[in-house]
Amino acid sequence: MTIALDKAIYARLLGEVQPKVIETEAENEFYLAEVEKLMALGENLTLEQEHLLRLLVTLIEEFESQHYQLRSATPHEILNELVSDRQLKQKDLIPVFGSQGIASEVLHGKRAISKSQAKALGAFFHVSPALFFDL
Repeated sequence: MTIALDKAIYARLLGEVQPKVIETEAENEFYLAEVEKLMALGENLTLEQEHLLRLLVTLIEEFESQHYQLRSATPHEILNELVSDRQLKQKDLIPVFGSQGIASEVLHGKRAISKSQAKALGAFFHVSPALFFDL
């Protein structure tokens, strides 16, 4: 049995967030904050919220692919750029790496980024985990 999208609820969500093609960093930050709110709901997301989340992620990915030229960078460079761009500190990454020491070693390039860490970083930054894989 397929659950149908409630168009009235979805329309209300769209009206609240007003998603559109992202043109500025401020708009990108706003939509990233909305994505974080939705992701905080975890498995309690409604079907309508899930659709909105997917739409916002698509808009963010499109904007970031055009404005962040990170494809030729190493995984460590990408990580450091994302940390810098979001004005994060090493301690902000402890939930991703599990300890201050590991976060420090990874950020300073003394430790490779593992596949599980790459997945966690992808979720943390709302980007593809592939950005953090050494090819």
